[in-house]
Amino acid sequence: MSEQDNPRWKHDGVRVIPGNALDPNTAQTPGMDRKAAVDFARAGAQKLWAGTVTIHAGAKTGAHHHGPLESIIFVVRGKARMRWGEKLEFVAEAGPGDFIFVPPYVPHQEINALADETLECVLVRSDGQAIAINLDIDGVEQPEEVRWIDPIHR
Repeated sequence: MSEQDNPRWKHDGVRVIPGNALDPNTAQTPGMDRKAAVDFARAGAQKLWAGTVTIHAGAKTGAHHHGPLESIIFVVRGKARMRWGEKLEFVAEAGPGDFIFVPPYVPHQEINALADETLECVLVRSDGQAIAINLDIDGVEQPEEVRWIDPIHR
């Protein structure tokens, strides 16, 4: 079958979004720069949102959550410190190659744990629309460190 017989795959099939063509016009949280690569508006994604997030050296975001969406953060460069909970009372860190999973409605805050290097991450969410609900939370002074335990390979 030629393209003339089935032209829809040309523009409704695979899409390659160049890294220099990401869209900063997406839901933002103070302290970070999000840019959309794949979402409903740009690529027709029905069940995913993907893009990048950058947090400047020594900076932190405001507390927020993403409503009913699940989020995955992949650390490309730098060191991420995540705080979460009703009072941001829990903390864990992630470095290059690490994945972070954020369940729906979990209040959280991303922190660049390094004072001299930008934190760069890839972000994927479980819907084609970006949702970011900023929260006014005063976090506890000393959060409790939580280490992930693999429930399958203990």
